[in-house]
Amino acid sequence: MGISSSHTENGIVEVTIDFPPVNALPARGWFELAETITCAGEDEDARVVVLRAENRGFCAGVDLKEMQRTPGHDALIAANRGCAKAFGAVYDCAVPVIAAVQGFCLGGGVGLVGNADVVIASEDAYFGLPEVDRGALGAATHLARLVPQHLMRALYYTASNVTAAQLHHHGSVYRVVARDALDDAARELAQEIAKKDTAVIRRAKEAINGIDPQRVHTSYRFEQGFTFELNLTGAADRARQAFVDGNHARQANDS
Repeated sequence: MGISSSHTENGIVEVTIDFPPVNALPARGWFELAETITCAGEDEDARVVVLRAENRGFCAGVDLKEMQRTPGHDALIAANRGCAKAFGAVYDCAVPVIAAVQGFCLGGGVGLVGNADVVIASEDAYFGLPEVDRGALGAATHLARLVPQHLMRALYYTASNVTAAQLHHHGSVYRVVARDALDDAARELAQEIAKKDTAVIRRAKEAINGIDPQRVHTSYRFEQGFTFELNLTGAADRARQAFVDGNHARQANDS
């Protein structure tokens, strides 16, 4: 459980998220993910990274329960810094990062996927930012890399989801496959990239980032500043607690 990585002989590094049941990452998980991806890119034998996940969905974002049970703002600050580190690690990784997404990809999951080089998704995959319902702001930077501007705004304001098929239509998801074929599809693409001259691919990644019109690091941290403002007013804490209480109520009804 946690973040793990495995290497193949042809230079493919698979990084796996595994925080059951829904891959809601605690603060330490975001930092661990950032370090693992960064180290993968720094490995001279690495040619491409596949970012995947176990469990029901790719990522449910930040562990809000951890935030609510931790006094003060330490957990919030750690989660925000951890997310920034992890999203940045995907974007800055020295080799291409392929995100293999199944089921739900929410909140911080969108931050990871939006900064990936290529996205492959299962037919049941869907993406969304429930941030406004959780008293937080962030990752509009990354959602804007997946959908057009006005659609991003509508999805953000309503906390609505968008399907893998819709993102494929917009060109941000490269392939949509059956869930049981997801890992194979990601590995197939990774193998194609791994065949290329790694020196050329690494410079290609650097060059593409260099001409990117969006400054993902600064725009995301700008968004996060408003999350801190919402915390100072108490609005964020009320929204998070309502979410946690709602989860507890649903679990009680299911038992």
